[in-house]
Amino acid sequence: MRTRRGFALGAALAALLVAGAALASEPHPASSASEAVVYSVTLNDALFPISAGYLKDALAKANEGGAALFILKLDTPGGLVSTVEEMVRDITSSKAPVVVFVNGSKAASGGFFLTIAADVAVMAPGTRIGAAHPVLLPILPTGGGAAVDPTLMTKEENDLAAYARSLASNRGRNEKLAEEVVRKSSSFTEREALKLHLIDYVCRDENEILSLLDGKNIRRFDGTTQTLRLSRVRIVPLDMSTRERLLGVLADPTLAIFLLFGGIVGLYIEFTHPGMIAPGIVGGICLLLFAFASQALPVNWVGVALVTLGIALFLLELKIPSYGTLTIGGVACLVLGALMLFRSPEGVPGVAVARWAILSISASAAFIMAILTTLVVRVAQRRPTTGSSGIVGEEGTALTDIAPEGRVFVHGEYWNARAGRPIGKGARVRVTNVRDLRLDVEEVP
Repeated sequence: MRTRRGFALGAALAALLVAGAALASEPHPASSASEAVVYSVTLNDALFPISAGYLKDALAKANEGGAALFILKLDTPGGLVSTVEEMVRDITSSKAPVVVFVNGSKAASGGFFLTIAADVAVMAPGTRIGAAHPVLLPILPTGGGAAVDPTLMTKEENDLAAYARSLASNRGRNEKLAEEVVRKSSSFTEREALKLHLIDYVCRDENEILSLLDGKNIRRFDGTTQTLRLSRVRIVPLDMSTRERLLGVLADPTLAIFLLFGGIVGLYIEFTHPGMIAPGIVGGICLLLFAFASQALPVNWVGVALVTLGIALFLLELKIPSYGTLTIGGVACLVLGALMLFRSPEGVPGVAVARWAILSISASAAFIMAILTTLVVRVAQRRPTTGSSGIVGEEGTALTDIAPEGRVFVHGEYWNARAGRPIGKGARVRVTNVRDLRLDVEEVP
C-alpha cells in the first residue's frame, strides 16, 4: 500500500514539475508585448561631411540596439562624391535593414545613389529622383562660362555610371536605367521609378512602409535573405546632436567667408590697439568658428591664403600710402580668394560663396580704403603745424630791436631771433628758419 501511495505521490510530483516546466516554457505576457525598435533619421539638405557623420552615428546606434529596421527620410539636391560614397558604404554594411524614403521633394544627384543602394527604396507621392550626372567646377570661371576639362569629365562620368550599375545590380534594380540617370541626367517621378524598377514601393508615410514590409523577405547587400517582423514596432527618431546642428548652420560658404574676414580684422585691431579686448575676442571666436566650419566644407586653402593676403594689403595701405596700388591688389586678392575658397573638383552647385557677398565685401573694402587713402594723402600734403617745421613761415612781432639779434613773439611763444637786416621794435616779422632755439626772421613789409 505504501509503495502504491509513494508511487502515486511521485507521479503527482512529476506531473507538477512537467506542468511547471510547460508553463515556464510558454512566452511571458510581458515579453510578448515587447516592441521592436525602428530608428528614423531625416536628411533634407545637401550632402556634406556633416551628413555622412550624422548617418554613420545613427546607423551605429541602430546596429548596437538591434533595430528591426532603419528608415532614412531623404530630400536632397545632391552632394560631394566622397560624402555620397561614404554614406553608401555605411548603408550597404549596416546590420539593420535600411529603407531610404524620399519624402520631401526629390533625391537628386547623390541622393539617387543613396536610394538605389538601400535594402528597400521607397518614394512618397509627388517626389522625383535622378539627375545624377557629375558636376565638375573649375577653380575660376572664364568669360564664356565654366571651363571644365572634358577628359576629367568623361572619367568622372564613366566612374559614376559604373558605380550606379554596380549598386543597381546588387539590389536587383534596373541597371541600364541607373546608368542613364548618370549619363543623361534623366529624372523620374515616383510612379515612373516604380514602373521602371528603380524603387520598390510608393508610400505616403512611415506607418504605411512598416505595414507593407511586415513579413516580407528582403535580400541584403551581401546576398543573404532576411525576413522583416514589423507587426509591433516602435519608431524612434534620432535627431542631430548640438555639435552637428551647429556645424550644419556654419556649413554655409557665405557665412564662412564673413567669419574669416571678421576674424582677421578683429585680431588686427586688437594687435594694433592693445587693451581693447573686444575686437580680439570677437576675432578669435570668428576664426575658431571658421575652422570648425571647414570640417564640413571643401575648403581650398589657397583661397584662404588669397583672402588673408587681400586683407593684409588693405591694412598695409594705411601704413604705406601707395595711392591706391595696394588697395587694388587687395580687392583682386579678395575676389579671387573668395571665388576659390570652396571650389573643388568634385563640387556641387551651391558650394561656393554667394556672388552678392563677394561683391559687397570687395566693394565695401574698396570704398572704405579709398576714403582712408584720401584722408592719409591729405594729411601727408598738409603743412606741419607743430615742431620746428611747423613754425617756419609764421608771423610775429619784434619785442626789441633786432640788430642783428633780439627777441620776438611768434606762435604764442617768446623766441630769440636773428635778422640779416636791422628790424625795429614793434615791427611785423616772418620766420624763415629755425636754428636750435633761435629763429631767423625777416621784416614783413
